[in-house]
Amino acid sequence: MFTGIVETTGEVRDVHEAESGRRIHVTTDLSGLEHGDSIAVDGTCLTVEETGETIELFCSAETLARTTLSAVESGDALNLERPLAADGRLDGHFVQGHVDATAELVDVEQVGEDWVFTFSLPDGVAHYVVEKGSITVDGISLTVAELDEDRFSVAVIPTTYKLTTMNELAPGDGVNIEVDVIAKYVERLLDGHR
Repeated sequence: MFTGIVETTGEVRDVHEAESGRRIHVTTDLSGLEHGDSIAVDGTCLTVEETGETIELFCSAETLARTTLSAVESGDALNLERPLAADGRLDGHFVQGHVDATAELVDVEQVGEDWVFTFSLPDGVAHYVVEKGSITVDGISLTVAELDEDRFSVAVIPTTYKLTTMNELAPGDGVNIEVDVIAKYVERLLDGHR
């Protein structure tokens, strides 16, 4: 379980295609990572396979089919977050690291010191998204500022813009989206009562 409060960004050192997926080597300043640890990488829960000068992460075919990690290349920056400790503070919202869909950045506009990012809203997840509700974009816990049928906007404060990969996104770029898991549980609970 994660919070969507990105700790740092890492840089892709290299990528190796494997028969059943892809291995990504990432440089990071996160300390204490060990073999077998979970880590959220652009909002995708992965397992640290090796540590050292870089951390090695394996992306299965399923992960590659559902996330933007299929397109990362050497030099790309990725948002990183370690799991929430049981006695830790929940500053963002409950994030599983289970990407629901990918979306595309439609527009970005600076408004005063903040930025407004508008993303496409995939059909399969649109009914889980509500205005002023939580959504995860590339592992970042954000609040839906505006919602239309096929897109949503989020306001990004200067700290988030500076400390995450949001400052590198341009219209047309793909992002990983995870909707609020509570909405999915509510839907499931109500299924038998409709």
